[in-house]
Amino acid sequence: MTGTEIPEYPLARTCPFHPPAGYARYREHGPVNPVRLYDGRRVWAVTGHAEAREVLLNTGLFSSERADPRYPATSPRFEAARKVRNFIGMDPPDHTAQRRMLQSSFTMRRINGLRPGIQRLVDELLDAVVAKGPVVDLVPEFALPIPSIVISELLGVPYGDHAFFEQQSRRVASGTSTLEESADAFTQLLQYLDGLIQDKERSAGDGLLDVLIAEQVRPGILTRRELVDISLLLLVAGHETTASAIALGVVALLEHPDQLAALRADPALLPSAVEELLRFTTIADSVARFATADTELAGQPVAAGDGVLVVLSAANRDDTVFPDPDLLDLTRRARSHVSFGHGAHQCIGHNIARAELEIAFSTLFARLPGLRLAVPLDRLPGKDAGGVQGVFELPVAW
Repeated sequence: MTGTEIPEYPLARTCPFHPPAGYARYREHGPVNPVRLYDGRRVWAVTGHAEAREVLLNTGLFSSERADPRYPATSPRFEAARKVRNFIGMDPPDHTAQRRMLQSSFTMRRINGLRPGIQRLVDELLDAVVAKGPVVDLVPEFALPIPSIVISELLGVPYGDHAFFEQQSRRVASGTSTLEESADAFTQLLQYLDGLIQDKERSAGDGLLDVLIAEQVRPGILTRRELVDISLLLLVAGHETTASAIALGVVALLEHPDQLAALRADPALLPSAVEELLRFTTIADSVARFATADTELAGQPVAAGDGVLVVLSAANRDDTVFPDPDLLDLTRRARSHVSFGHGAHQCIGHNIARAELEIAFSTLFARLPGLRLAVPLDRLPGKDAGGVQGVFELPVAW
């Protein structure tokens, strides 16, 4: 493959829940092929499921250290993210130490304890939706408030500030944000969280941030700046990705009425349905790494310092693992998808995301059995390439 033939990454989706058709070209010569980023850098795109898990598992050979200039930035906004240092962009042992501080707040047992509260929240939001519509845009009225309120309460962040942190989070997560726009959004969020943590140092509450101040900052294990960086990750990732997953899952189910009917007929399908929707929609398109030593991936030589892009949406459509991968099949055993990543860097919030998705889907479709899109699928405004995938608006009727 010559330099002029190397395809670009990322590409835009033409359907909100399918990977770009151009990703098929990445597979033409195997599961590991070169692509070119916006800045002209040539990196390896990993599209095979086995190879994706191999890269994600081997933290010694494939580094997540974002501050290192060898770490590839897939869009200008990622350059701005380099100044925020939290565990998602660290290698062990620093990654392990920070993650361990948080793990007890995200266990299955802890999240199961949150389920009644999430159910009450979803019920209240649907009361408001019914009172307001139809037609209602489910993104601001349903999909976004669920994870935004849940993560705010978990962290101890005032939900009254949600309009501010949701707006800045969208600027951080958008694939079209410039370096300056992303840097400004990061600065505003960091200043907001620094002020909030200073307030909590003077007057403690009962959120996770208060616990971390008491157990990690006061004893000198964590600096305030480190806690600010961790808080930013939890706040942004805690609502932006799950809100998109709820909205896009609703779209996918409404566009596959046979699958929605099967779910309604057998509510026991719900856990597997959530896993299949996570695989099928793949909100986070890719994650990046760089090789720390010369190696091979699927027989392809990869040199030390080479950028490696694990294309999660492509790996989740690998037909050697998921037969008929472009088919939405709620009975499929899809738990091995890589939508939350894999290995040490698997999303720490995967349990809470699953709980929110299960409660949102089951309650929405039970409460509004006639739910339908209020506009054709091709008129739903999809999010830009290179950022969190989803739809900006979701007008529905019933």
